[in-house]
Amino acid sequence: MKFLICANYLPHVLNFRGKLLEAIAKLGYEVHVLAPDPKAHTEDYNTLVNSGYFIHSIPMQRTGTNPIADIKTLMVTYRLLRKIKPDYILSYTIKPIIYGTLAAWLAKVPKRFILFSGLGYTFQEIEDTNQRSVFQTLIYSLHQQALAKSSKVFFQNPDDLNLFKKLNLLKSTTPTVIVNGSGVDVADFNVLPFPHDDSGNIKTSFLLIARLLKDKGIVEYVEAAKIIKEQHPAAEFHLVGYIDENPAAISQSQLDEWVANDIVNYWGKLNDVRPAIAASSIYVLPSYREGTSRSVLEAMAMGRPVITTDAPGCRETVTEGHNGYLVPVKAVNELAAAMEKFIVNPELIAIMGQESRKLTEEIYDVHKVNEIMIKEMGLVNKMA
Repeated sequence: MKFLICANYLPHVLNFRGKLLEAIAKLGYEVHVLAPDPKAHTEDYNTLVNSGYFIHSIPMQRTGTNPIADIKTLMVTYRLLRKIKPDYILSYTIKPIIYGTLAAWLAKVPKRFILFSGLGYTFQEIEDTNQRSVFQTLIYSLHQQALAKSSKVFFQNPDDLNLFKKLNLLKSTTPTVIVNGSGVDVADFNVLPFPHDDSGNIKTSFLLIARLLKDKGIVEYVEAAKIIKEQHPAAEFHLVGYIDENPAAISQSQLDEWVANDIVNYWGKLNDVRPAIAASSIYVLPSYREGTSRSVLEAMAMGRPVITTDAPGCRETVTEGHNGYLVPVKAVNELAAAMEKFIVNPELIAIMGQESRKLTEEIYDVHKVNEIMIKEMGLVNKMA
């Protein structure tokens, strides 16, 4: 039998769904991957091919709503699915969810699953204003059509599920499941010692890993860093990520200014984030909304306390005062105050870091998350 995953960016398939596909392949399923321009990502492409997976290219613009381009995406995906004849399809991110699911329905793929790993700025704005733009109305309508054709929908936090119900995007008859994010392989993210200063004390070194989008709280992170540096100039602020083709992206000039003014130490885009986490003592994600942040889970697995927002997909990772602190969305002063707690009480860093690791092992282990998804998709061991 054949299992197919539809995505909008090949490297993310390996990074976020690699362990899931590995587990499915071990059950005896033939694994297929649909993504735009896969051969442009040579290393990831070769890794997936060497794993025995079949990789297929589809035309897809990651951003924008060009009707002609999107219809082409739908039709090419449909023709490929008719040729491959998968028994199961899992689609995630906006365009694969919409066009991958609709194409699978047209191609009569028996089992069609959707995974929401985050909702993005289109859904963030509706919560802020409670008003729909023309663009939002279109996107919500397309989601509604795709969801109606799905066999089951996975969400990574209860808030996203409740929002979809509130917006009437989900039929009451469509099965839904909440999973604990994408999970993290705790065996790959070992607890490492904290960085120390010249006196042998734990260094107050903060880190944020994200695509450089405003709704990831990048600006709030920098503004809080400015406040902290006025009182505690030795504090370090690290930033890992890249400027995305996204309406919410910060500008290159903004980033250059922050670096030039020595506010942040910019690492650029990293394929392996572990060195950056090892160089930090506290992880910070002031995001406006997440599915469940993978970077938070990776930092927690390496024994780092977390400061994040009391927002969907963020609040689930932190028990207030236990493994970190929660702050309101867009609240720079509160964010700086939470940072200062670790500076004034450095002993909390190690104590809360231990709790982060424990929480990751108990709830967010990728193998536990994948076990739930495999069961909910009805996949069975074909090798038995």
